[in-house]
This record gives sequence, structure tokens and C-alpha cells, in this order.
Amino acid sequence: MKQYIRNHFINLEAYSSARNEYSGSASIFLDANESPFGALNRYPDPLQSELKLQLAKVLSCEANQLFIGNGSDEILDLLIRLFCEPKQDEVLLFPPTYGMYKVLANIHQIAVKSVSLTESFQLDKAAILKVLNAQNSIKLCFVCSPNNPTGNTIQNINWLCEQFSGIVVVDEAYIDFCENESVLSLLQQYENLIITRTFSKVFSLANARVGYAIANKEFIQWLTKIKPPYNVSGLNQQAAIQQINQLKLVKQQQNNILAQRSFVAQQLQAISYVETVYASKANFLLIKVDDAQKRYNELKMNHIIIRNRHSLLKNCLRITIGNAEENEQLIKVMKSLEE
Repeated sequence: MKQYIRNHFINLEAYSSARNEYSGSASIFLDANESPFGALNRYPDPLQSELKLQLAKVLSCEANQLFIGNGSDEILDLLIRLFCEPKQDEVLLFPPTYGMYKVLANIHQIAVKSVSLTESFQLDKAAILKVLNAQNSIKLCFVCSPNNPTGNTIQNINWLCEQFSGIVVVDEAYIDFCENESVLSLLQQYENLIITRTFSKVFSLANARVGYAIANKEFIQWLTKIKPPYNVSGLNQQAAIQQINQLKLVKQQQNNILAQRSFVAQQLQAISYVETVYASKANFLLIKVDDAQKRYNELKMNHIIIRNRHSLLKNCLRITIGNAEENEQLIKVMKSLEE
């Protein structure tokens, strides 16, 4: 795996925290300069061992294939840091897509190359090959699937893994809202594939900031080597474990969101100024309207906040699926704007 890693990290000596150096049971801890008082006085497990064990059962993978991050954004940041040399290497993006990829690349002084998705929001194979065959230093590419903001899954990930000599990162933050379309099964086939996911969406833990990566165990070891020692709090680890232990409830909430997504999509199609309701496999809908800024402002005046995506897709708005009451109020207000 060293062929992918920045040379800077090959001989890096990782920080070893007090909890890294000890495993087992003890009654007195005097190793980490913690306060002896309070309910939250101890540092959390730096390796998130219990959470990984529980999550591995759900995913049918090994615990050593999992990396836990402070939200998936921390993982994306660490991946750029691990694989890309500042002011030298590049990342490849497929817009319109999640804006944080570009922001993180800019933070690390990594140049960005872009190949726009096709009109059907899929990978443009010919354009991608043209970029990959040109003289470049692309080390990493990001694919969001289901894609934000378009809501569709991206096909031909296996083709991309075969054509690209660098690391393919597939961001599956919204994967729980579509069935049987994860690329998890490709991990054993392609060593250059890394999948990132989050507890923020279907697990309802956006406030807790818990994300995870699934990858070859050697990549996980490298990520662990460069991460902050206590990057996920014990409270947030426990919150994630609690959600894993109530999968029946999570499934009920997932089904509720899917049903509400169908309801909202159907209602939106009947509104005169809504030109297109794009098919979605996420917990949001992308719509095209007559005037995105006007409709955004009108909803804001009615105390409803959505996302104006006109800067990415002309006159497009992104609407998150809320609960039944929120969705009904949204439709009521949007219908009133026809008058």
C-alpha cells in the first residue's frame, strides 16, 4: 500500500496516547493526566473498539476494516492529507457534487480537476479518460453516491477503479435510502477503493458527528496513524452504539422517510412553477423551478429553509425530507405561492 501513501508519512512516528499503550482492566488510572473528578473525566477509547465491533457485525466486515471519524468530513480531510502532496498532487471531482471535497483540497493546497457529470448525472467515461490520460498528478478522486445534490446513484464505479491508478473514494452518506446499490462488495476486488459513510443521516446523529470509512485494513492502519489521538468523544461513540442496538427503530424511521419522499415528490409535481422533480435515492429531492432565488426567498419569508442550488444547477432547489407535519406545511406554502 505504500505506493499510494505520501512519502512524508512512511517513517512518521505516530503519537501514542496513554490509552493506546494499555489494554485490559484496571481500577486506578493515573496515566493520562486526567482529573480524578466528574462523570466525564476520562479520555475516550482512541480506537473506538466497541463501536467498530458492533458496526462490523452490521456491515459483515472485519473490525480492522473500519475507521471512525469525527463526522465523515474528518475522514475526507485525512484522506487528502494521507495521499496528496501539497502544491504538487491533484484530486479529481465530478460536479455537481458535495462542495466540501473542493474546500478540503483547497485547504491542503491540492489542485482540483473536474469532469462534469453527464446530463443524466452519470460519469462521463470519455471525458474522464481524456483527463486521466493527460499528464497530471491526480492521486485521489471523490464520487458521491447517492450524489448530493442530484440524489441519484453513480454507476460504473468498478470501471473507475480499474481505469484510475490512484485512490477512489466513494462517499455513501445517503446509501441507506436506496437498496442494494452500495459498492461495499467491490472492496475485496479493488485495493484502491475506500468507502465513507456517516451516522448523520439514517441513524439521526448529525449532532454527534460520527462518520466511518470501510477499506483495506492497511489503509485503516495508515489513517489511524495520522488521526488526532481522541478524535471521537466517548459520548458520541455511545450514541452510535445505541443506534446500532435499535436497528428496528432506525428501520422504521428509514421507511417513514422513504414514504414521505414519495409523498412530497408527488405533491411537488402538481405545482405549476415546479418544472422537474428529479428521481431521488437519498433523503432529499432536487427540483427545478421557474426562478430558484425567488422561490427560495418566498419560502424563507414563510420560515421554511431549503437549499438554493442554482449556483450548481440552474434554477434548482434541494429539499430535505422532514417529518409528515413539516412536509405538509412545505407543500401548503408552496401551493399558496401559485396564487
